[in-house]
Amino acid sequence: MFHTTSTVVARPASAGPRRFGRFAFWLLIAMIAGTTAFRASAAPEQTRALWVTRATLGSTEGIQQMVSAAKAGGFNTVMVQVRGRGDAYYGGTLEPRASELASKPGFDPLATVLEQAHAAGLKVHAWVGVNLVSSSVTLPASREHIVYRQPDWLMVPLELAAEMKKVDVRSPAYIGRLARWTRAHASEVEGLYTSPVHPGVQAHVAAVIGEMVANYAVDGVHLDYVRFPSDRFDYSPAAIDLFKSMILPDLTDQERREAAARELIDPAAYPNLFADRWNQFRRNGLTDLVVKVRAAVKAARPAAVLSAAVVPDAAQATDGRLQDWRGWLDQSLLDVLCPMAYTTDAEVFQQQVAAARAYAGDVPVWAGIGAYRLTSQQTLQHIAAAGKLGTAGIILFSYDALIAPPNSAGTLSELGRAAFGAGSH
Repeated sequence: MFHTTSTVVARPASAGPRRFGRFAFWLLIAMIAGTTAFRASAAPEQTRALWVTRATLGSTEGIQQMVSAAKAGGFNTVMVQVRGRGDAYYGGTLEPRASELASKPGFDPLATVLEQAHAAGLKVHAWVGVNLVSSSVTLPASREHIVYRQPDWLMVPLELAAEMKKVDVRSPAYIGRLARWTRAHASEVEGLYTSPVHPGVQAHVAAVIGEMVANYAVDGVHLDYVRFPSDRFDYSPAAIDLFKSMILPDLTDQERREAAARELIDPAAYPNLFADRWNQFRRNGLTDLVVKVRAAVKAARPAAVLSAAVVPDAAQATDGRLQDWRGWLDQSLLDVLCPMAYTTDAEVFQQQVAAARAYAGDVPVWAGIGAYRLTSQQTLQHIAAAGKLGTAGIILFSYDALIAPPNSAGTLSELGRAAFGAGSH
């Protein structure tokens, strides 16, 4: 979940709000912030959720502490990151087990969360990183990882289009060059992405999620990184070839001749010459992936809720990230929309959430709040604002950041009680 400007920013693992000493002070802040709009007694149906990163899923003790803190704070839903970077924090057969679990062969994080959270009355949504599949700093250890098995599925930036066309995609040099470029542009792209324009990527992601949902009694599936890093991706040779084969039958003879001549000096000739169709091709690829994922989820567990974390500004999402979430809503592909309104500006937050809420109509909206970069009072104010705007719930990013020193699990519990009221259910 990486963003630009005031809308979304990178999530530092150590970030967190300032610590406050006494629960009475939290209650005072709650009254000031006007968070009664979100109290359980007034709106018991509201979703009060936490994003829980894979850092917490490495041990039974960590999971127990998370469930206890969430329950004590009045939260009723946890979104647990079970596919972080093309790996599995559960028992799957289609992708390698997360390397962080190597020393615990019998430990199943997702099963443990389900057992403990359901016993505590909490709902569990499997949080899945869709297109972001690897860090560029540390490449996957397992040779069974998708970046090694299908390097042709990896996104390539426009800047590397000419260079990567000359490199054998099966050579280690291909992934190495892409990783080096990505590290050098860490402020622009978080890691290596698979490209949703490939039917193979769409089928693989749907199969991975379908298998997981069939084997675990999750209450929902939450899609993250279901977008492009920017509009300057994917200029991989395979993606351009797919686009070329798709549009060639519709081109005039003159257009074909012009494109063929230009391609001799410009590997991105077809995307550059037919920019509107290129943009739609990429948006359609991402939408097709969501279609296949929804079908897989509903086939395995019809009652499971499908949600997606989206860039809150619809125009920025559609044009800059090729993420047409308005189209997804129009096609009834999502059960819940989760705009990542991580701004620290209260007015901007309200504008972003209100716009998403207005377009979503009858589709529930859970407002994503970047609590990791807010003070406690700002977090409470954002929670209150979301309630007043008529959202169906909120999600705080993230449990892990909110308990990081000098905070603790107790700090999170106090925040939740201040926001939702003591003894929330």
